[in-house]
Amino acid sequence: MGASWQEPGPAPPASSEAAATLMRRTGRRDTRPELALRRELHRRGLRYLVDTTPPGTNRRRRADLVFRGARVAVFVDGCFWHSCPLHLHPPRANAQWWRVKLASVVARDRDTDERLAEAGWTVVRVWEHEDVVAAADRVEALVRRPHPVTTAVPTVA
Repeated sequence: MGASWQEPGPAPPASSEAAATLMRRTGRRDTRPELALRRELHRRGLRYLVDTTPPGTNRRRRADLVFRGARVAVFVDGCFWHSCPLHLHPPRANAQWWRVKLASVVARDRDTDERLAEAGWTVVRVWEHEDVVAAADRVEALVRRPHPVTTAVPTVA
């Protein structure tokens, strides 16, 4: 694995009390896009853990959905906080501060993807604006893909 499990870099503290309040109010789980994806995947018979750290990763970072057997971790990313290339409109007030803040979120996302991949997990990133059926199709294909069966081979002493 080589690389350490170090945070990529701290985000700057809030630029104002209004920004701090906005960040505190932003929910970490159960967003509308996440709930829609969960409903669609559940409707298809898939079962998952919600808002948890993928087992065996020894990380503080939590995935929105975790499929343990298939080793698939799903993140539903908001366009603003995760800097969607199609929909990000950075704030004009405190522009430099927001640039640093949002860049730190993207750096953390890439670091999370890398660390999970190193631990044998498949990471799926779904943008909040994506069609829920198309996103569920992507997730379902990965969760239901055939996995190699590992059997213990007895050793001869």
